[in-house]
Amino acid sequence: MRVIVLGAGVAGITSAYFLARDGHEVSLVDRNAGLALETSYANGGQLSYSYVAPLASPGVLPKIPPWLFRRDSPLRFEPALDPHQWRWCLEFLAACNQSQADLTTRRLLALSFYSRSLMHTLVAEEKIDFDYVRNGKLVIHTRSDALESAKRLLDYQASLGCEQEALDAKQCVDLEPALEHMHTRLAGGIHTPSEDAGDCYRFCTGLADVIQARYPGRLQTSLNTEAKRLLRWKDRIIGMETNNGVLEADCYLLATGNMSAQLVRPLGMRLPIYPLKGYSLTLPVTADCVAPRISITDYQRKIVYAPLGDELRVAGMADLAGYGARIDEARLETLIEEVRAVFPRASEYTRLRPWCGLRPATPKGTPLLGATPFPNLYLNVGHGALGFTLSMGSARILADIISRRPPEIPLDGFQL
Repeated sequence: MRVIVLGAGVAGITSAYFLARDGHEVSLVDRNAGLALETSYANGGQLSYSYVAPLASPGVLPKIPPWLFRRDSPLRFEPALDPHQWRWCLEFLAACNQSQADLTTRRLLALSFYSRSLMHTLVAEEKIDFDYVRNGKLVIHTRSDALESAKRLLDYQASLGCEQEALDAKQCVDLEPALEHMHTRLAGGIHTPSEDAGDCYRFCTGLADVIQARYPGRLQTSLNTEAKRLLRWKDRIIGMETNNGVLEADCYLLATGNMSAQLVRPLGMRLPIYPLKGYSLTLPVTADCVAPRISITDYQRKIVYAPLGDELRVAGMADLAGYGARIDEARLETLIEEVRAVFPRASEYTRLRPWCGLRPATPKGTPLLGATPFPNLYLNVGHGALGFTLSMGSARILADIISRRPPEIPLDGFQL
């Protein structure tokens, strides 16, 4: 079949890979001049397969009031006269209960472990240079009560397939010597040896090259092409109106993240997606620097650190602040202060590459995958901060559905 994949980020490119592998002719459409130039460009870099618990949980509720309006808080809210923003917020609050959080975690873990298996197979079979490492992850805690709460989750997570161990402060520093500066502030940490890291942008461009080389003629890219409207006739989509004319295919896969909701609204469909703006810094690491060798997550500050070759990627924060991708200087300054406080010798701090992106999130934290009321329109959207982590599994599921094969994992909770 001819398939239009709208969106050339990690969700769209992995979808194109599995569709081309199945023999379909894929047209990858994106409004930017290159691949993976939006949310996938400079994300946190962590492939956190065991850390997929949703933001919506009972534990976040008491933190929201002091967080919302502070300039340095992990979560910030800028209210707007936008009913979609307020409806998303109300649905998020409704999802902040233990039973829903546990159910979402179980579903996301099944998808993330499936995605991990596919990523490991891909890395073994294809030569893609994206600073990929299987170096594990350490979640550090500076408060003893938070650490004890994390320890209580170990047995539950183990029952779902996670392999983790609790470490005290000394063991954390022994595992990651770059934390020496934090020794007196650390309560301990949770170590997961099975986690990976990599540069998402280089993964996307490298995978596109693999498709072109391994499946010649099956991938066409239409860049600088912005979708304006989906054209319907009765119960089917018959075309996509763009700034470069109408594009036609047998079926259409939306992997456009935040813009997907606006695109399908005229069709009478509502996607519960709203952008959470996140920030990142990319720091050069020289031989004289003392930077982490494994992925680190600061639980208290909700900031992640991922070593990517001779660079360190630092990312975090979530702003409910509309659809603009402008960098807030105050938020950026907070991120710089945090990394210098935790890893003062990780870089010379003279060349910093800042970035921000809009992560398409659903209130419950589960992406929207699969069919829609239109039999030739499909969704691969709403992954929030887990787009890179869940990309391979989500893409394979969509390719299976489009090729009329049953998916490998249940889609309960992921369908529209």
